[in-house]
Amino acid sequence: MSSTTQSESAAKKDVTKLQRAIVDGLEDVKAQDIQVFNTEHLSPLFERVIVAAGTSNRQTKALASSVRESVKKAGFPVPRQEGEDNGEWIIVDCGQAVVHIMQPAIRQYYRLEEIWGDKPVRLKLGAAKPVARSEADAPAKKAVAAKKPGKPKAAAAAEAKPAVKKPAAKKTVAAKKPAAGAAGAKPAAKKPAAKKAAAPIKTVVVKPSTPRTAKTTAKPAAKRAPRAKA
Repeated sequence: MSSTTQSESAAKKDVTKLQRAIVDGLEDVKAQDIQVFNTEHLSPLFERVIVAAGTSNRQTKALASSVRESVKKAGFPVPRQEGEDNGEWIIVDCGQAVVHIMQPAIRQYYRLEEIWGDKPVRLKLGAAKPVARSEADAPAKKAVAAKKPGKPKAAAAAEAKPAVKKPAAKKTVAAKKPAAGAAGAKPAAKKPAAKKAAAPIKTVVVKPSTPRTAKTTAKPAAKRAPRAKA
């Protein structure tokens, strides 16, 4: 393989890596309607034109800042930008790629897609970002830890001492009686008290008191002697 071919393949890889970094930066701040166009045949100055929309001046500025940070982390030079003061249309010059961040009204008016959109680039949006090796190894370590065999269930059951059940205390008869005033509880029926043996009735005959008559009190009068006849 010639050196020219190697340099061309390396340049293509750099362009692919750069456009991925730009799109990631736009997606981090929720850019709308991201479009990527191949402009190699239209201009020798840059190979990609990327157009995205922000709903406000604040969002367009945040999108431009996010693109710059993402490109810098990918190992490319820090991009230059224009139009940040206005915020309606910010241009971020990343060298091989130029990013146009526009508000919807400005984007609809200028229609950059009709100028640069001859060859749209199919790019998977929302692609998973590469993670650090330590973070990537974490799930594998968790899986290995989960696969470690534990003690068999039979051995674990043998080691576990059965809990000794204490006999339940006998409930007293008084505890079984429903509490007074409880809802639905019927009052306990009272047992009839045993009848006491009736004492024998004594009949007392009261004799009427007899008045003291002449017969009982007075002595019998002496019989008078008959008078002698003259």
